[in-house]
Amino acid sequence: MDQQAVGRKLEAVISNVGSVVIGKERVLEHLLIALLASGHVILEDVPGTGKTLMAKSLAKSLDCRMRRIQFTADLLPSDVTGINVYNRQTSQFELRQGPVFANLVLADELNRATPRTQSSLLECMEERQVTIDGSTYLLETPFIVIATQNPIDNHGTFPLPEAQLDRFMLRVSMGYPSETEERAILERFSAGDPLETLQAVLGREEIEELRGEVPKIHVSEAVYGYVLALVTATRSHSEIAFGVSPRGSLQLLKAAQARALLRGRDYVLPDDVKALASAVLAHRLVLKEAFGGESNRAAALVERLLADVPVPTESGLESKSR
Repeated sequence: MDQQAVGRKLEAVISNVGSVVIGKERVLEHLLIALLASGHVILEDVPGTGKTLMAKSLAKSLDCRMRRIQFTADLLPSDVTGINVYNRQTSQFELRQGPVFANLVLADELNRATPRTQSSLLECMEERQVTIDGSTYLLETPFIVIATQNPIDNHGTFPLPEAQLDRFMLRVSMGYPSETEERAILERFSAGDPLETLQAVLGREEIEELRGEVPKIHVSEAVYGYVLALVTATRSHSEIAFGVSPRGSLQLLKAAQARALLRGRDYVLPDDVKALASAVLAHRLVLKEAFGGESNRAAALVERLLADVPVPTESGLESKSR
C-alpha cells in the first residue's frame, strides 16, 4: 500500500472523529497509533473530559464490533469474559460470550472494579484469547482495549496492579479543553449529539491491511540504540525501583513505527521515539518512596531521561530503496 493511500484512509478517520470530539488531536493520534500497532490504551483524567466520547467516536468510525463494559465494584470476571450456562433442553453447557468477544472493547472506569475483575482482561489483552472452564477461545482481529480511568484519589477506585498497567501500550491524559474549544463544544452539542449520526469510514479488512504496513517501517541501528539507551536508563535511575521491561521497549518501538506510518514516512525518526516515550514508559515505572502523584512524577522522570540520553543524529535513518 502506498503512502498516499495510507494517508487517505487515516485522514478519513481523523476527520470523522473530529466532527464529534473537539481539540483532542494528540489523544486521537495516540489511539490510532495503538490501533495500528496492535496495542491497548488507557485514557485517564477526571470525569466529564470526554474519555468515553473519544473511544465511542473512534469505534463508530471503524466498521468493527464494539462492546462497552461499565466497570463497577460488584462486576465479576465472568461478566467480562463469559460463562458456560446449562441448557436444560439439550442437557449441555453452552458458552454465553462476554463483551470481550468484540473488536473494540471500551472498558469504562476500569479502576472502579476490584483487582480480581481487572485481572480478567490480562489474558485477552496479551494473548488475544480467553480461557473459560478450561477451554480456550481465540478473539477476533483486530482486537483493542480502550480503558478509561479516573484519578486514583477519587472515591471508590482501585489502583491498577503493575502487571495490568504493563499490558497497555499507552497511557494518555485527556486534559481540560481551552476556553475556545469548550465554547465550540457547547455550540456543537447544543444542537444535538453528533455521535448519533457518525458513520464508519474504515473497514475491518482495511484496518488489518494498515496494520500489516507497520512492521515494514524501517528502523535504523541508531534508533534501536536510542530506544535501548532510554530503557536501560530507567533500570539504573536512583529514584526508580523497577525500570521498563523488554515488553516496554518493544511497545515503544512498535508505537514509533506506527507514528511514522501515521505521519506518512516509511522510516522511524528519533522524534517519534521522543514523542511517545512518556505515554509508553511512564506508567511502567515503579518508583521508590511512592507517595501519591506517581503518574506526574513518573512522567517528569521520563522527560528528564529524554533530556539526558543523547539523541542520534547520524544519517541513514531513512529506509533504503527497495
